[in-house]
Amino acid sequence: MEESTLKNKDLENYCEYLKYQKNYSDYTIISYKNDIIEYLEYIQSEGLNYKEIEYSDIRFYLMFLKEQKKDGNSSIDRKLSSLRGFYKYLANEKIISSNVFSLVNGPKKSKKLPHYFEYNELEEMFEVPDINTPLGQRDSLLLEMLYATGCRVGELVNIKTSDIDLSQRKILILGKGNKERYVTYGDYCEDILQLYLKDGYQKLKKQETDYLFLNNNGGALTERGVRYLLEKIIQKTSINKKISPHMIRHSFATHLLNEGCDLLTVQKLLGHESIKATQIYTHVTTDRLKEVYYESFPRAKKDH
Repeated sequence: MEESTLKNKDLENYCEYLKYQKNYSDYTIISYKNDIIEYLEYIQSEGLNYKEIEYSDIRFYLMFLKEQKKDGNSSIDRKLSSLRGFYKYLANEKIISSNVFSLVNGPKKSKKLPHYFEYNELEEMFEVPDINTPLGQRDSLLLEMLYATGCRVGELVNIKTSDIDLSQRKILILGKGNKERYVTYGDYCEDILQLYLKDGYQKLKKQETDYLFLNNNGGALTERGVRYLLEKIIQKTSINKKISPHMIRHSFATHLLNEGCDLLTVQKLLGHESIKATQIYTHVTTDRLKEVYYESFPRAKKDH
């Protein structure tokens, strides 16, 4: 994701706040920053001051996004969310008197079901890395751990070897807002973790570090690095889907629910603060619920 060159002191301070106070990832901050810069460039072109914006100015901006930029509802909604956060910060810092963006509702979004992989597709991906090489062991562990724990990519790259309790098969994860939680892992992840720690990790570790996932140079693997590796892995399969670390997280949650795990447990495993965030996964398990209903409910079907 490219960063714009427009400079704004309030925006730079806001990005610092997101990084050091809110603990947002670099990828998220760049995304927010680019949304806000696009808006500031529009405001500048209209001869307006971003500190003196009125409700009507925002409506014209939304029309600009819809009619000239041809942005979809989901994209507009995301940009509004970025701007609400920015203006809330400006109001809290007394840079503006009130947050006019708090009055603006985004366009109605069609509910998108989370994309996920079927289990057989994941198995095809698990077969790709060559576990006879250090990088292959790392890539195999990366896939297994993303799926076994359902953790976010930002959480994954920050795992240190000292965070892993090998005897209990659990990992201490530092989640959003610096909240800690434990995730657990099973046999497949255990096998490749042990192999990697004894072999591949030792060969990749060319400098003093405690991070679990290392790059070619022995430094910590980045979020962008993980995305790149996953794209390379899926290119070697017959799967015709785009891949992202979050899609594996979606698969983790969906497969748990399909196998009968309750929503509250999935919420805890995912590290969601609210059950509402976890409820998106209930839609993709409808077919499974129907199947269980017809198998289990005594008056669901007649005997012929």
